Amino acid sequence: MKKKTRKKIVFYFLLTVAAVVWMLPLVMIVLSAIRKTSEFYTNLNLFSIPETIQWENFTDAWNKGNLGRYMANGLLVSCVEVPLEVLLSSMCAFALTRLKVKHSNALFMFILVGMMLPRQMALIPLNIMYTKAGLVNTYPGLWLTYVGFGIPMGVLVFRGFFRSIPMELDEAAKIDGCGKYRLFASVIMPVAKPAVATMCILDFLGTWNEFLLQSVLITKDTMKTVPNGLLSFMGEFSTDYGLLSAGVLISIIPVLVIYLVFQRQFVEGMAGAVKA
Repeated sequence: MKKKTRKKIVFYFLLTVAAVVWMLPLVMIVLSAIRKTSEFYTNLNLFSIPETIQWENFTDAWNKGNLGRYMANGLLVSCVEVPLEVLLSSMCAFALTRLKVKHSNALFMFILVGMMLPRQMALIPLNIMYTKAGLVNTYPGLWLTYVGFGIPMGVLVFRGFFRSIPMELDEAAKIDGCGKYRLFASVIMPVAKPAVATMCILDFLGTWNEFLLQSVLITKDTMKTVPNGLLSFMGEFSTDYGLLSAGVLISIIPVLVIYLVFQRQFVEGMAGAVKA
């Protein structure tokens, strides 16, 4: 057997093992979602097939658990925050890469510092400021917070991709009479669709699953999104694991839809960011 063939066999074997390990938690959640609550206390093997399939867990999670309301709230937050994040991050990256901004590299490093600051450090200051400003239990306060924390990552992705676009394209656009705004909107952004797709996936995933900041800034049950809403499935003395698992499976549907829509351009966008 040739050396290259052996390497391929080992490589694909390791990939298969990694895929199986990655899939095990998902299999456990699927089996838990169709299992009766009583089985969790009588059958300790979470990977066994349930004795009776409990499809009612999904309808109960949607209706009795108010999962529909939490998902609607999450979509409202994400569908406003993600476009804002993409717009502001791309404009900032455009200024740093295509315009003659002084000390652009220093400004970029300063922006990246935002990725190094743990969100836990901002909980108390944000709570104090938002309470005084009347932004607690409001979606604008949540949008402002998510956009602020997400800009460093967005600038990193867009800056890397914008730097891979030849400057000759800018010169040709200027000869045709394009100003800075039209250059950004009509030339650079259409070329940067892979970066836009990458940021849409990453930012939607981060916003949809964010728990810590929202748990402090949103306390009204009617305004909570999925991560905090799922806590209502956990009681003080007991937890309905079947209902909770069903809720988790339902909540990942929007994320899968977003990924399937933008998956073709996701890899290219990430590659452009890494090259920078």
